[in-house]
Amino acid sequence: MPRRSAHFEKSLTWREALVDIRLKLNEAVLPESEARWLVEEVAGADRYTGESWLDGFVTGRGKARLDQMVRQRLLGEPLQYVLGHWAFRTLDLFLDDRVLIPRPETETLVDHALNEFDRMAGHKERVLVADLGTGSGAIGFSIAAERKSAKVWCTDESDSALAVARANLTGLGRCANRVRLLQGYWFDALPKELEVSLDLIVSNPPYIGADERLPHGVKDWEPHQALIPGPRGTEDLELLIDLSPFWLRSGAALVLELDPRQAEGMADRARTVGLVDIGIHLDLADRERVLVARKAT
Repeated sequence: MPRRSAHFEKSLTWREALVDIRLKLNEAVLPESEARWLVEEVAGADRYTGESWLDGFVTGRGKARLDQMVRQRLLGEPLQYVLGHWAFRTLDLFLDDRVLIPRPETETLVDHALNEFDRMAGHKERVLVADLGTGSGAIGFSIAAERKSAKVWCTDESDSALAVARANLTGLGRCANRVRLLQGYWFDALPKELEVSLDLIVSNPPYIGADERLPHGVKDWEPHQALIPGPRGTEDLELLIDLSPFWLRSGAALVLELDPRQAEGMADRARTVGLVDIGIHLDLADRERVLVARKAT
């Protein structure tokens, strides 16, 4: 029996495995395109290595891992968690269900944060940034990696989320020296000496109402505390807007991701606390997704 099993493993090519997984995903009403991600992950290939590797044989260990990943996906676990990592801008982030999956709309958030960063960088050598509710570190680490003059404080109330961020920080390279991870509730995590000193506050806070319906992959797998702040969904957004003037220096910016339905109300709230130059920016699907507001000079 062991010999027959070994012969079977050697006779299976990656191409055959790919076809088989596509069929399984299709039967489960999951995107067939995900089969390629799974096979490439186990084979150690990518989109740039051509196609010849597909005719190589799957090892016994490779097939066992591939089978396990397919089972996880068929149970509804998001592809990003099954793979254990996901690309975000220039980074390849370690991920599991302790943190939210970084999404394209958050890459848009970083674009606008970097625009504000560059505006502030014209006035000083070191730009001080706080990424509040950092999760995997996607936002704050991207800013540190893409701007050499950034010094970034990344905070999260969840110790589990910070464990993921620490793992990602080890892979950040030399720019990790310009990043600090801190645990605590929003601004409470920051050192007092940063009051009225920050050049940029950026956050993708929880902004989903408690009664809103979520896709099963989100509801069943992603951390609820990173999705739902309270009954209305705006509780954390309001806190960040209300307290930001006490931490931003003159002319500095607050950049927040939000639900399009919240955009007008949060812009009005920003005006109420004295922020100026308030803008709402669109994501890649042309939905109002990012609030940018500045402290008056």
